[in-house]
Amino acid sequence: MQFKPFTRSLAIALSLAFLAGCAGKGGTQDGSMDGTGTGTGTAGTGTAGSGQVSGTGLGAGSGQMADSRIPEVRTIYFAYDSDQIRSEFESVLNAHARYLRSNGSARVVLQGHTDERGTREYNLALGERRAKAVERFLNIQGVSSSQVEVVSYGEERPAARGQSEDAYAQNRRVIFAY
Repeated sequence: MQFKPFTRSLAIALSLAFLAGCAGKGGTQDGSMDGTGTGTGTAGTGTAGSGQVSGTGLGAGSGQMADSRIPEVRTIYFAYDSDQIRSEFESVLNAHARYLRSNGSARVVLQGHTDERGTREYNLALGERRAKAVERFLNIQGVSSSQVEVVSYGEERPAARGQSEDAYAQNRRVIFAY
């Protein structure tokens, strides 16, 4: 089912208002796919050819992240055939939004990816929809459109090879490439 842009924006705004009202420190900053923080996927580790640049001074025990540092987790994952941002990744997206707002000269390329199921054309379009969903989220959080570029690789750059559900899940992603 596809929502009209107004309805989708309203749903996102209501979700953000709900999250702001919670004011807790919930969610996972490690980007695990299941929200438990113990995922074995490639979340935040980068992959060869992904265009990611390693951050400097990103200690694992850094606690509260300074807005002057690129967030450690740079990958978020999606459900099959979906461009809906999963709630467990909203804290990751908020960290990237804080960084981009605090660093007006910073630029990010949102790289949309899919698993291998579907046609090449469909997967390129789905990868773009995923990256654009992340872009919209960042824009709602106050990030300038001029700081964000969207690229879709579809199924062309898999993070995991194979035809298992685990491999498919690791390939349905958007990567923040600074």
